[in-house]
Amino acid sequence: MNNEQVWIVDDDSSIRWVLEKALSSANITSASFDSADNVLTALVHDQPDIIISDIRMPNMDGMALLNKVNQQYPDIPTIIMTAHSDLESAVNAYQGGAFEYLPKPFDIDDALALIQRALIHASETSTNNKQQIATPSSVGIIGEAPSMQEVFRAIGRLSRSSISVLINGESGTGKELVAHALHMHSPRSASPFIQLNMAAIPKDLIESELFGHEKGAFTGANSVRHGRFEQAHNGTLFLDEIGDMPLDIQTRLLRVLSDGQFYRVGGHSPIKVDVRIIAATHQHLEVQVNNGDFREDLFHRLNVIRIHLPSLRERREDIKQLADHFLTLASKELSVEPKNLHPKTLAFLEQYHWPGNVRQLENLCRFLTVMASGKEIILSDLPAEITALPTASNLTENSWQEFLRQWVNEQLKQDTDNIIEKVQPEFERILLQCALAHTQGHKQDAAKIIGWGRNTLSRKLKELT
Repeated sequence: MNNEQVWIVDDDSSIRWVLEKALSSANITSASFDSADNVLTALVHDQPDIIISDIRMPNMDGMALLNKVNQQYPDIPTIIMTAHSDLESAVNAYQGGAFEYLPKPFDIDDALALIQRALIHASETSTNNKQQIATPSSVGIIGEAPSMQEVFRAIGRLSRSSISVLINGESGTGKELVAHALHMHSPRSASPFIQLNMAAIPKDLIESELFGHEKGAFTGANSVRHGRFEQAHNGTLFLDEIGDMPLDIQTRLLRVLSDGQFYRVGGHSPIKVDVRIIAATHQHLEVQVNNGDFREDLFHRLNVIRIHLPSLRERREDIKQLADHFLTLASKELSVEPKNLHPKTLAFLEQYHWPGNVRQLENLCRFLTVMASGKEIILSDLPAEITALPTASNLTENSWQEFLRQWVNEQLKQDTDNIIEKVQPEFERILLQCALAHTQGHKQDAAKIIGWGRNTLSRKLKELT
């Protein structure tokens, strides 16, 4: 070896060949290895600037290699790539000390950009000590769609942090699961995870629920009650549907986040707490801030890191995996033989528009486990409320405009403001996803189809996913 910049480790010769050619075209020198054992032998005599390794290989896997490299050569950034693009793989990679996580199949432009960033990092950093953290058990988030990979990446990157996180996404997309995952894959995992849904609590009880109350603070307060903040001390407080929090409670919450202390209702002694806040909403908080319904200072305090959860319509490629998972769970709950979807049924579900998102799919699978007569679920087994509503394949040339018109009229009836702020990002997100799917992930071709420049497409990818 002669001081190659990049060492590629993968038992798949085609992956090694593709990366070698791409790196050569970018004037980056490289060497390839088909096993982790061979790399460790070579490292005794020479070291590259960075290593890019597959995670699943015979004998020693990529995580074991990553561990040894971090112990013996902590200055070498390692990129972990894998076709097993699940949450656990992403978190394991980051917590194991990987520089970055690259799910297969990958866009070669993205891979090159990542490798170049790692090379810059290697040249600027003389020491890169990695702390090994045990991985908690999985929380069951499923998804191989690119948009879900971004969610996994975010959870992995935040696994050593207690920073505030704001999760946004439509109802039923799994915001609570992501909040659980953020807690379990964090330094606070051994401490309590406490949650409170703002929309489920009467407004006059929210203050007492959050901060607790002293005995005699109000009629019926017969004893001291610890609120959710005290219960979550040293752990995580998950505030679901934060957009429904009353303004006066927002003020108190902001004060707690600023000072780290609060008073129980009816109390006179400050109570200090150390709590990580994870908030979630299906609403557009920026619009609420503009309308005066949400405090701008609190918004900025919560919006340190934002994770956007895609709707099920935006990750149709995950529907089969999700449905199989939910059908298996339902069969275990009911102690019956698991059922499977007929190909035509699956094709229909993949075109359905899923207003209730993943939660709706989970409930449907439970219904079908009980009600479908055969082991294979056919189209006629689906409930009428599913088959009667339009699917993507039902849409005629002009019907999407009609659906848009109906939706706008419905928003107007609800006195919704700033409608364009709700419509435009979704419109662009759908354009982007369809174009990337059509071009198999080639950004330049996708940008040309949409009518954007490459830089615009890259910027939109960051904004909308």
